Amino acid sequence: MLQTEPFFREAGSGPGVVCTHSNASTSRQWRGLMDLLAPRFHVLAPDSYDSGKSPQWPSDRIIGLRDEVALIEPVLTRAGSPLTLVGHSYGAAVALMAALANPGRVRAMALYEPTLFGLLDAESPPPNEADGIRNAVADASVALDARNEDAAAERFIDYWMGKGSWERTPDQRRAPIAVSVRNVRRWAYALFTEPTPLAAFRSLDIPVLYMVGKRSTASARGVARLLTKALPRVEVAEFEELGHMGPITDPEPVNEVIARFLERG
Repeated sequence: MLQTEPFFREAGSGPGVVCTHSNASTSRQWRGLMDLLAPRFHVLAPDSYDSGKSPQWPSDRIIGLRDEVALIEPVLTRAGSPLTLVGHSYGAAVALMAALANPGRVRAMALYEPTLFGLLDAESPPPNEADGIRNAVADASVALDARNEDAAAERFIDYWMGKGSWERTPDQRRAPIAVSVRNVRRWAYALFTEPTPLAAFRSLDIPVLYMVGKRSTASARGVARLLTKALPRVEVAEFEELGHMGPITDPEPVNEVIARFLERG
């Protein structure tokens, strides 16, 4: 039977919290946060298309962020209303689209570096702050066309985590990441061509915790520069020692900040 709904993890009881993961990752990245929140919250973490145990995206149509929102709609419904959205990177971009689609059911958001690169291109055509990820995707695409998934993963991971990061990745973790990076062009298309204008985010009159890593890339920090000015009720938390992959490399301090934000609400 064709799977049409996402796989998701679930823990706890109380107000609903839905956590969306980054590219080249799965809902597993939120296990620590789920454990931390479960005593007070009903926490759900879905796998996105082609990630973990969720279905593959049909190849006959280009994917958009709204398609990712539609996939997790059953999870959002299960979380109840009003709910809190937690997202990282691509998952944070999906969370923002979910909030815009139905703002009345969202109580608050905790976002770590949403990757809505189209906002940078809309502000100023290339060359701009998105060039680093644009070039990384182009290089990874060349490697994929040459059937070198390892090289594609290296280019993508090293862009986000620093040169040599892929080489230091344990062998048992490499294979699933390399398989996931096959989708790099699709991810980039969804993020660079998302048509929502910056002004639309001014309508999200809810508390937003916007987390950034001081050691992150110009592309992620460029999006942060725009969104933190547009979101009307934003609180910025900067992690001095972290980069874009902070929720995965150093989950404890990130999760603690998220938990404190949620508990205040």
